[in-house]
Amino acid sequence: MSNETSSNPSMAEVARMNAVFAEHRTLFTLLGILLIVLGVLAIMFPLVTTIAAKKFLGWLFLIGGIAQVVHAFSTRSWSEFLLDLLVGLLYALVGAWLAFFPLTGILTLTVLLAVTFVLQGGAQIGMSFRMRPHSGWFWMLLAGIIAILAGAMIVAGLPSTATWAVGILVGVNLLTSGWAYLILALGAKESN
Repeated sequence: MSNETSSNPSMAEVARMNAVFAEHRTLFTLLGILLIVLGVLAIMFPLVTTIAAKKFLGWLFLIGGIAQVVHAFSTRSWSEFLLDLLVGLLYALVGAWLAFFPLTGILTLTVLLAVTFVLQGGAQIGMSFRMRPHSGWFWMLLAGIIAILAGAMIVAGLPSTATWAVGILVGVNLLTSGWAYLILALGAKESN
């Protein structure tokens, strides 16, 4: 029973988390919108995204990663600062590698993205359980699960998935992450 109690945040922790969400609602909203827009772009151009993934996806991840790192440092009082920062750094590092080393192959990119999605999904699932019972925690959990499933789907279909799946799966991944942050911001607005 004590394990169950210790895994759930105290009322003070929930109140502190809600205060952080409310204080930085605009940053959570902007990060969510940015990730949603990037996701829609990736889905709209799956073939182009796959063919030009070495640069196009690199820049999407780099911009999203930089935005998430900035977001993490802007919300340092959030208990999930470290995980948020790590996901942002992961995005930025993968993005820089893809954007600035154009001779990498699409198959390598596909494997790299699968690993990135699995790692990101694990971090988001961890964040979701730590944010419980805030109203948006479930959406962060769902985004993490979808990221892990996307990574598994990419690997399962190799090598044929490398020609089309990258653009679609990146778009879906960015969309779900964007919605998770946007819903966290909307939940903060409702709790004020």
